[in-house]
Amino acid sequence: MSDLPRRAVTRSAKLATLPLGFAGRTALGLGKRIGGKSAEIVAQEIQQRTADQVFKVLGELKGGAMKLGQALSIFEAALPPEIAGPYRATLTKLQDAAPPLPAPVVHRVLTEQLGDDWRDNFLSFDDRPTAAASIGQVHRAVWHDGRAVAVKVQYPGAGKALLADFNQLARVGKLFGVLLPGLDIKPLLGELRDRIAEELDYFNEADAQHAFAGEFAGDPDFHVPDVIAVNEQVLVTEWMDGTPLSRVITEGTKEERDRAGLLLVRFLFCSPARVGMLHADPHPGNFRITPDGRLGVLDFGAVNRLPDGYPPVFGTLTRIFNQGDMESVVAGLRAEGFIREHITIDPDALRGFLAPYIEPTAVEEFTFSREWLQRQAAMVTDLRPNNVVRQLNLPPSYVLIHRVHAAGVGVLCQLGTTARFRDEVIAWVPGFTNDP
Repeated sequence: MSDLPRRAVTRSAKLATLPLGFAGRTALGLGKRIGGKSAEIVAQEIQQRTADQVFKVLGELKGGAMKLGQALSIFEAALPPEIAGPYRATLTKLQDAAPPLPAPVVHRVLTEQLGDDWRDNFLSFDDRPTAAASIGQVHRAVWHDGRAVAVKVQYPGAGKALLADFNQLARVGKLFGVLLPGLDIKPLLGELRDRIAEELDYFNEADAQHAFAGEFAGDPDFHVPDVIAVNEQVLVTEWMDGTPLSRVITEGTKEERDRAGLLLVRFLFCSPARVGMLHADPHPGNFRITPDGRLGVLDFGAVNRLPDGYPPVFGTLTRIFNQGDMESVVAGLRAEGFIREHITIDPDALRGFLAPYIEPTAVEEFTFSREWLQRQAAMVTDLRPNNVVRQLNLPPSYVLIHRVHAAGVGVLCQLGTTARFRDEVIAWVPGFTNDP
């Protein structure tokens, strides 16, 4: 793992450049103001340069810093394309080109976790990984009873790297206030740190996956492979064949893409009611269309535990928004912590920002598209202080739900899905109708 800078000194040095750079830009800005440049122009220059540096440093790191960049996709929405573009490209490169562990290292982990006789568990084991990500990789094997299995092996040192990043990021939290004045970053970083720690816990992941597999066993729409064995750094589950959702996106017929998108929405909305959990990492790599046409779901490292189901506030505020009562919407968002006490927000600007995202719930049938998403992004790439996106807060308890919404919409737009999404909201999102 030569490109995962795990050593504390190296990683701390990269993150330490953030406050130093900000201090330098602030001093430079003061000089420009004395020289006659307007405060607003100087502030905007500082914001843009700060954003550029924040995302450059986060993108270079492959642990918790990169996870933060992924989770806070709202940052990208509030930044101009010339800043967010290179950052997105860096993340994509890191995600798509994660280098696999060499076979001897994989064998060492398996020996440490399963014992010297680890091969006795398998009839065969393929040393070539079928997938590699930021904290682990997956190998195909045949279990000793003849079942095809997926063996997930965590990278040595990944946990320390992830958590060390968050300890550093907590020290530079004020930088994010420059980018997003409405955001309370400290509790958000704490929540993200806790959720990342959960992703590193394979016992926790195994419990979640087993719960989903049990609930959806025999389901006509969904399939979740069950857990076979687990240890601290190794997770063995049933193998699942199917067409990757990424291939459906690029090669699927319109009918196939429509069905895949509808099933994705149904799975995300119904899971809190049926399992008490929300799958919190909905990117195409975690989904397959099985040979019998069901949506197969993988990777339960990130789940949002919602024992009481989906928060009713989303359904309630969406319904009120559709009824045109913006005063109640603002009050509801403020009560939930999405608008902090000291922030004054323009209801009309908020309506303009929210309307496109709520539109799928207001019509019988809706089509997601890349063009639609680009139009929404164009509305919020303004760094002026009155930009609604920059005035909104993300309460810690909604971190994973936001991650799901943002990523889910992105996948639906890639699929170009046309479907009756309103029906799924009515069926599974509490508070959307007046029914008890």
